[in-house]
Amino acid sequence: MVLWRFVKVFVMGAVLEDRMLLGLAAVGFLYILRLVYLVVPWFYAYFLRPAKPLSRYGEWALITGSTDGIGRAMTVELARKKINVVIVGRSPTKLDELSKELTSKYKAQVRSVVVDFMDDDLEAGLAKISQATSDIQVGILVNNVGISYPYARFLHEVDENLEKSLLRLNCETTTKMIHLFLPSMLKRKSGLIVNVGSGAVGILPSYPLYSVYAATKAYVEQLSRSLYVEYKHSGIDVQCQAPLYVATKMSKIRASFTAPSAEKYAKCALACAGYEPVITPYWVQSVMWFIIRLLPEPIMDSILLSKNLNIRRKGQAKENLAKKE
Repeated sequence: MVLWRFVKVFVMGAVLEDRMLLGLAAVGFLYILRLVYLVVPWFYAYFLRPAKPLSRYGEWALITGSTDGIGRAMTVELARKKINVVIVGRSPTKLDELSKELTSKYKAQVRSVVVDFMDDDLEAGLAKISQATSDIQVGILVNNVGISYPYARFLHEVDENLEKSLLRLNCETTTKMIHLFLPSMLKRKSGLIVNVGSGAVGILPSYPLYSVYAATKAYVEQLSRSLYVEYKHSGIDVQCQAPLYVATKMSKIRASFTAPSAEKYAKCALACAGYEPVITPYWVQSVMWFIIRLLPEPIMDSILLSKNLNIRRKGQAKENLAKKE
């Protein structure tokens, strides 16, 4: 009797152990499947997927904020791909220099429009752009113009002019530029709209000391997502490209493995243009995005707050030194 009970317990234990092992194996298998499901499409998108032929959208592209940083690099890359460009900026000198470079190097047709989007009469600026493009079909619109903080600061330290600039350039101008060219794209049933967002939104749980900037870029991302769904069946591709740091005048950093030059970023940006509604074009930053998302929000919040407080201290020190001089 005792022996039988012992055998029964032993057999039941073995069965339970087998079931546990089977369960663990099933969980492991599902985890591997999920990993494959994530990694394979990611690898294809960044390394194997062919870029869309930009000429399918039309012969002309218009780029705002085209004389510096990402905007300039994307303009050059579009011209290199034999797309004619309408360059929009506030500096006649820089526009003229860029126009000469594009026509001499790439034989592209170039039209320049001098517009300062911070001018109180935004409608007048939009009217200038409309007039300059009235006889051509703009198939690609790159909304690149934007502004960030000079350095990190608390909300109560954001003055009225800076707040106005952030809302005007990052939100209102982007929306009105889309309004300007969307009807003609709908008529042709073809178009590409690229809105330059920021990795500070969506990827990061918060962006302390850059709150208004982050909020305006969240607007750009949500606008792009919604328009992607609204117009994807009308032949119009809408995309928000959300880079992390890129080595530009605005970011004030040097190019590195994790922060590409504007030129390198532009190549990546056009390679993925017209696909996902939101994407981080540079593959290294896409990996960084994945790792960041694994961290608990309180830890990430603490890291960002500490980092941006340090940026604020340095910015205030430079500002105070400039005042003394």
